[in-house]
Amino acid sequence: MLSGFKNFIMRGNVVDLAVGVVIGAAFTSLVTAFTDAFLNPVIDFIGAPNKETGLSVALGKGQLDFGAFLSAVITFVMTAAVLYFLVVLPMNKLAERRNKGKEPEPAPITEDIRLLTEIRDALVAGRVPAQAVRHENDHPADR
Repeated sequence: MLSGFKNFIMRGNVVDLAVGVVIGAAFTSLVTAFTDAFLNPVIDFIGAPNKETGLSVALGKGQLDFGAFLSAVITFVMTAAVLYFLVVLPMNKLAERRNKGKEPEPAPITEDIRLLTEIRDALVAGRVPAQAVRHENDHPADR
């Protein structure tokens, strides 16, 4: 039971997933800090000079905060871009370089190709397949 758990944990995809989650959290905090420090002030400046309103509209007792939504969209796009350009793209290039010298594995041989190969080998060897053997007394007219 414990060896199965160990095999599960040591699989490459589980470790890759854990690393991805940690890196994603780190990038998210970095992008959130950038958004809070640089983009939110610009959004608030464009929306209204009053810091309390920003890009928001009062709706009854609540408020529609377009600035917060826009900030979240920008954070998402920046996080996705950073992950793609700093993690995914370099990993794809590295995998491409590793596989550059390797030939792709041949496709598995299908049953019909295997049978045709056997027939070819039998013809080359001078043997006749069992189904094609005719008796000397058999004539095509007798059939």
